[in-house]
Amino acid sequence: MSNVFIAFQDNEDARPIIDAILADNTEAEATYPTGLVKIIAPGKLVIKRESIEELIGRSFNLQQIHVNLVTLSGHIDEDDDQFSLSWTH
Repeated sequence: MSNVFIAFQDNEDARPIIDAILADNTEAEATYPTGLVKIIAPGKLVIKRESIEELIGRSFNLQQIHVNLVTLSGHIDEDDDQFSLSWTH
């Protein structure tokens, strides 16, 4: 199974997104290259709008993740509730 990954700028705006991803994807691991947070997971990674909203205490448009997104690897599947990366369709 190949790994997928997503990387964000290492800043306060991205922190709740990163925390939600790590909480929802127990096999995911974060690394911290200079200025970035790279999250790697085997096979699939899911970002849930609801999890981010719980952390920030307000509504969140999932499209806002693109503001701090640096790069990613995997096939993208997204809707209003979740954004996922995988190597399967």
